[in-house]
Amino acid sequence: MAVKIGISACVLGAQVRFDGGHKASTFCTQQLKPLVEYVPVCPEQAIGMSVPRPPIRLQYNAEQQIRLVQTRDNSLDYTEQMLSFTAKLLPQLADLSGYIVCAKSPSCGMERVKLYDVEGNNLGKQAVGLYTRQLMQHYPWLPVEEDGRLLDPALKENFIARVFACYDYQQSMRDGFSIGKLVAFHSRYKFQLLAHSPQEYRQLGRLVAEAKLFQPQELQLRYLTELMQAMRQIASRKQHTNVLQHLQGFFKKVLEPASRAELSELIDRYRRGFVPLLAPVTLLQHHLRRYPNQYLQQQSYFAPYPEQLGLRA
Repeated sequence: MAVKIGISACVLGAQVRFDGGHKASTFCTQQLKPLVEYVPVCPEQAIGMSVPRPPIRLQYNAEQQIRLVQTRDNSLDYTEQMLSFTAKLLPQLADLSGYIVCAKSPSCGMERVKLYDVEGNNLGKQAVGLYTRQLMQHYPWLPVEEDGRLLDPALKENFIARVFACYDYQQSMRDGFSIGKLVAFHSRYKFQLLAHSPQEYRQLGRLVAEAKLFQPQELQLRYLTELMQAMRQIASRKQHTNVLQHLQGFFKKVLEPASRAELSELIDRYRRGFVPLLAPVTLLQHHLRRYPNQYLQQQSYFAPYPEQLGLRA
């Protein structure tokens, strides 16, 4: 099965925006596309809005409810149509491992969408697109990111790491959940979780240790939700250095002094920002081939996503 990612159709280049244009993302259409299966959605077009069409916005009504209305005539309200469409679509998206939405859109924006008061005054960027808000409430574990934020290397790497971890978890539990599968999965993600959040890694460890206290379905969903929450935190250079030093410790007794010194120096050069993460990781993998270690070989940290994406370089 391919990694399935939901995506705003305009981000794939479909000319479905209100002005008849698109917001094609080079990363999505070129680098990521060969590695995933997209599920494109344009919720505005799906509820029957024309292309092109008058712009819409999020605006409070007299009861202080946020409504999706036409900008020039707020008596034209699309809220119920959008909510109805979303409610019918959401159950069909349960097998997604991620979602890329169009930034700033009153239907699809993930954050900082403009909101207007009942009189039409701009209250600032404080809302979430109506469709995406329902999506994130229905699937709180689903990695969701905006097209514009994917231009930031750290945010892009973080999102892709979450997507492939989510997919890995889904595949691990595809034939049925068990505590044994959960323990094995958590063991493989030890160092990746340490890089993102040592504190939440420990919390997840306690959850796994107390697995028998939960109903299987509850535990399966709770672990995934907390896993994705932990991995939302950007893995810092300091935390990566900590992980690299932990991994280095596995080779302390087998490497000759010159090789130990070389590895230590490379990790320190990464810590100081002189080389990319790929450099010490590659050297560690070289030593792992020389001195196999089953526990380390299964660690997702070494290959959290396909290397052709080049995100660690």
